[in-house]
Order: sequence, then structure tokens, then C-alpha cells
Amino acid sequence: MEPALEMRDRPARPPRRKPGRPTLSNEALLDKALDIFLEMGFERTSIDAITAAAGMAKRTVYLRYEDKTALFKAALERAINEWIVPIAHLRAAETPEVEETLLRVGQILLSNVMSPAGLRLLRITNAESARMPEIGAYTCRIGTEPTLAYLADMLRRKLGDRVATDFDEAALAFLHLVVGGPATATAWGVALEGAAIERHTQYCVRLFLNGLLPPARPAPLEAENQRLRALLVDAMLELSRLREAPKP
Repeated sequence: MEPALEMRDRPARPPRRKPGRPTLSNEALLDKALDIFLEMGFERTSIDAITAAAGMAKRTVYLRYEDKTALFKAALERAINEWIVPIAHLRAAETPEVEETLLRVGQILLSNVMSPAGLRLLRITNAESARMPEIGAYTCRIGTEPTLAYLADMLRRKLGDRVATDFDEAALAFLHLVVGGPATATAWGVALEGAAIERHTQYCVRLFLNGLLPPARPAPLEAENQRLRALLVDAMLELSRLREAPKP
């Protein structure tokens, strides 16, 4: 009987909890959902597939998001906000030289859009924006428009006294010329090496500036040659006039 007394005198243990699935944070759920949406496409993705990948109960997902569309938009919005380059980061890259500044800014923007997160966003927004135009509108409002506003302001500050142009259009042209081409090609599956991207960036920055800036003044010798050619043309015209004039 003694062992029974010993057992009776021990403090009672709390009941053991049954192990359950850990609940993901909302950020982790959105990241996992975006991976599935990108892999399978919006139409083929189901809440069951997302919950299976996330290890989360379906009712937990529905407590947070009313349907698949709401979950998709929330996942995409989070990814866009995480991916955007802060304008302060672009400003910090500025130098006194406009070409060097454009080169640095172009490299930052291009590196960002061609990162795994950037290409993922580009592919999924291209695939779904036709059916959900609000996706493209959100991307433009949050990411593209502030970047264009910064570029226009930077060009105006550095070139305003040297060129007369529409700086908003110039900013758009720069973004398409420097960033758009490689990003689109890579999103389509065309592999570009780092050296090729660097050459592209340098070439397009110079091409952009050559189109924007007025032509340089000719060197003194070239200016003199132009003056002499003009005098020669005038002399030949005068000679031709005298030959054609009626003789007295």
C-alpha cells in the first residue's frame, strides 16, 4: 500500500495538450500564397493548395480573407510594397555629374526589377492585370509614379538650365529605355549576363543624354570650316546668278 500512498501524495500533473499545427504569421501566409499563385496561376490555384503548402487550416485563412481574390490582392500588395526602391535610396546615389547619377540610378532600378522578387512580380502582374486592372493601377501608383516623379525632378535640377524639354516625358523615356528592355526580355525567359546588362545600361544612359542635351559647340577649326563652306556656297550662287544675267 505504501507505493499507492506515494502516488496519491504527488501533485497532479496538468493535462497534456494535443499537438496542433502552428499558425503562420499573416506575412508568411501571404508570401506562401504568392508562391503558389505564381506557380499555378490565379485560376488554377485553390485555397486548399495554399493551406496545404502553408500547413494552415482553411477556416483560419477564411477568417483573415473572405475569398481567394482578396488573398491574392493582399499577397500581391505586400510583395509590391516590399519590392519598391525607396526614393531616399535613389537620392542617396546622386553625384554632381548627371551621367554618373543616371548610371547609378539606372543600375539600382534595373537590379531591383531583375531580382527574383522583381521578376516574380513582373510575371504575375503581366499575367493577371488584364483581368484585374486594379493590380496594374496599384503597381503604377505605388511604384512607378513616385519613381517617375523623382526622375523628372532630378533631371530638372541637373539639366534645367541646359535644356528646354518636358522632364516628365524624359523621365518616362529613361525608364523605358534603360530598365524596360532587359526586364521584359528576362521575364520572357531570355537569360542576360551581368556584363551584357552593364553594357546596355551604360549605352542607353549615353544615348538618352545625347538625345536630351543640345549638340556641343563645334571646335574653332570646325567652326572656321563651316564659315568658309558658307562663303564658298554664296560665291558659287553669285557666280551662277551673274552667268544667267542678260548681257548688256
